[in-house]
Amino acid sequence: MLVKYEKLFTTKEELEIMNRTDPNMVAGLLIHTICNYNPNDTTEFYKMLQFLMGENQTISALMQQNIKDRMLQNEKYPYIGKSYFKGATPDNDYTPTSYEVEVVENEHSRVEEGYIRLFLKSGGSDSLRPITLRLAKDGNYYVWSDSVIGLLADIRIMESKNPWA
Repeated sequence: MLVKYEKLFTTKEELEIMNRTDPNMVAGLLIHTICNYNPNDTTEFYKMLQFLMGENQTISALMQQNIKDRMLQNEKYPYIGKSYFKGATPDNDYTPTSYEVEVVENEHSRVEEGYIRLFLKSGGSDSLRPITLRLAKDGNYYVWSDSVIGLLADIRIMESKNPWA
């Protein structure tokens, strides 16, 4: 399923008005959040992530360190989030053609009641990346635990920075 947005969201307030009863939409909103990671000021990134995780889950110091390590690994933080938008590939330095995110559900996505495991397509990876969401009593889906880490696995380097291309 393609989840489409008109623009890139950059604040928690923009996320607050979005539909979170659709797990595909929440997975897509997480990509917007990842695009907002800035190692010099992570304030808004963590506000957005905490909102998508819900108030009943905390972002631990260990999780913050894991996110930082993944984002700074190979200095991919400027483009790892963008790699999930349609048309963004290493060849075009992860410049998206639209703010559409491909979200895939398979036969194993709903094996445990109240949870859904979705898979997202990155233009910098040959395999889909998993994210787990949990349905709360309020009818909204939330990013579950530290499953966001799976979306931050390494991807191919941008063409303009690839010394081997």
